[in-house]
Amino acid sequence: MTDRESPAAQALRLVTTLFPHAVGATLGGSAAQGCATPTSDLDVAVLLPDTDTSRREVIRHEGRLVELFLNTVADIPEFFAWDRARRRGTVLFVYDQGLTLMDPHGHLARTREQARAVLAAGPPPLLPAERERGRYSLTCYLDDLVNTQPDEPYEQLALADFTLREAAHLLTAYHRAWTGIGKWLPRRLLAADPVRGRALLDGHRVVAAHADPAPLAAAAGQVLDLYGGPLREGYAQPWRP
Repeated sequence: MTDRESPAAQALRLVTTLFPHAVGATLGGSAAQGCATPTSDLDVAVLLPDTDTSRREVIRHEGRLVELFLNTVADIPEFFAWDRARRRGTVLFVYDQGLTLMDPHGHLARTREQARAVLAAGPPPLLPAERERGRYSLTCYLDDLVNTQPDEPYEQLALADFTLREAAHLLTAYHRAWTGIGKWLPRRLLAADPVRGRALLDGHRVVAAHADPAPLAAAAGQVLDLYGGPLREGYAQPWRP
């Protein structure tokens, strides 16, 4: 491996070395979009024959961290359904936006079309119980956040994080848009709702920089208004073992 070697070349060599029986492979994530850093990992989805086993592995290959999404061709429909149900579509996006590494029999092209069809349909809507639980949780985090003081930075930042996460979950769900975690949370949030999403992100930044929860509280309140406002008394959740 040389410093000038492309991530795609590295990923292809990995696939041909470790999975010579693969029937398709694609490189996704930041490496596929041309924004990878020297320390970025490689997200590689590999299609395997049905005699193999679907799994997820994280390895280091030639000094580079690699996250592998390994699926048999037969398991793809069920796996895509599971990925859709999480509303994040992690592997769906790898197939949709990835760079083709190998596709000798057209399996990757067909799988990519399946992924795009699922992404176009969007994530499932929140069930009534999920919606009310999210609404109640955001209300609780918001109530606690506005009552924090500047001399309570640890509590304030923790509550700001939970407030942003829950508000993002509800806002993306409101638009039937995909959500995300980590660096994908702001990206998905802005894609779903540029105005309200940016207000949430800017509000979170103000908490971190100036210990002022007011902008984030106002932005989260706008999200709650989409669902009928805050939910406190009257909320009930069935107990399940």
